[in-house]
Amino acid sequence: MNVRTRFAPSPTGYLHVGGARTALFNYLFAKKHGGSFVLRVEDTDQARNTDEARAAIFDGMAWLGMDWDEGEGKGGDYGPYNQSERSATYDKWFEVLRDKDRVYEDDGAWRFRFERKPVTMNDLVCGEVTIDYTDESNTPDMVVRRSDGTYVFHFVNVVDDLEMKITHVIRGEDHLMNTPKHLQLFEAFGVAPPEYAHIPLIMNANGSKMSKRDEGAAVADYPRQGFISSAVVNFLALLGWNPKTDEEIFSPEELIERFSLEAVNRAPARFDSEKCAWLNQQHLMKLGANDFAYAARPFVEAAGLLDAESEREAIYIRSAEAVQDKVRLLSEVPDAIAFILQDDISIDPDSLAKVAKNEQASSLLSALADAFDALPEWSADSAKSTIGETAKAHGAKPGQLMFPTRVALSGKSGGPDLGDILALLGRDRSIARLRHLASSLTQ
Repeated sequence: MNVRTRFAPSPTGYLHVGGARTALFNYLFAKKHGGSFVLRVEDTDQARNTDEARAAIFDGMAWLGMDWDEGEGKGGDYGPYNQSERSATYDKWFEVLRDKDRVYEDDGAWRFRFERKPVTMNDLVCGEVTIDYTDESNTPDMVVRRSDGTYVFHFVNVVDDLEMKITHVIRGEDHLMNTPKHLQLFEAFGVAPPEYAHIPLIMNANGSKMSKRDEGAAVADYPRQGFISSAVVNFLALLGWNPKTDEEIFSPEELIERFSLEAVNRAPARFDSEKCAWLNQQHLMKLGANDFAYAARPFVEAAGLLDAESEREAIYIRSAEAVQDKVRLLSEVPDAIAFILQDDISIDPDSLAKVAKNEQASSLLSALADAFDALPEWSADSAKSTIGETAKAHGAKPGQLMFPTRVALSGKSGGPDLGDILALLGRDRSIARLRHLASSLTQ
């Protein structure tokens, strides 16, 4: 079987993580089986469709790396891929139903005549589900064409899947009860239906259903916040899919290899923004130093720390590498390295207060500045070892000087390795900052 899956968004708003997760599962399943992933657009709601929403869908899919095989910009053998351009196709299949006496007119609209029998579906995630259509009062015949001549979702959805030879429909569990209706339509058309897999809904951390207004709902927000696409794809995959091991970090290629519908959970998925940020950190740490610096650069430039003429350009990549395992988001990089790329720094008040409690801090910092000045050669190792030697020479423990030194050099209580900081700042800047803090502590 040539596996064919599809993602069929409606361009009435931004790409939601729920839609992106549905697209991802379809994409992974198709790629796992060497099949085709189709992107078609359900754009029949002319009153709500917008060009901005279309662009948001395509941009979001492209950023996530879900390259579709057929659809917008790709063409394909089963187009057009916009529902608004498929009216003739819908008319053709509507006539099939008329010829078979499966539709009838009702106040200008046309209803599909259900067969009054139980309909059983074998869902690839939810298992066997049966809906009994025997009682017409519970399952009235459904409208397939409105009085204005337009077709409803259930009809066009089935026709498109039929015409595009979709083999597997992977969609949210909220569509589960629609499937028996679709199966009856396929049967009426005399065509075998695709296989269905209804994946669990995404809930907020508190168990409420995730809405478009909730934190983390819009895919477009993720790159702006400093996430990288491989991490978000990893996170989305874990919203409902379980690798059946303790592993959590997967590249897109590994997800394709490992994905299966059998491993999709039945229970709702919980959205966890902290987990997403943690996964982003793990993916950032896997980047090469140059790739990490390149990814962070737009945020650093936006903060005014770099430009094309910057004299700090030479140390930018080294600075970024020094904080690569310290940040969770690319948006945190500017603050993490500002003290290296700028001469004027501000000292965190809490860190300063902690240093001030050390009565020896001022004299120790002054002594260290003198010792740095006297070093015959400047290197990270020699400078770092000088800290311990200076502390010992003044009857203090290395830790009593290391923390004040870190605060003096960076203005913070945490950050890169002290050796990296010393190497990046150089002798003169390091000495100037030590003397500055030493002086301010005596005022």
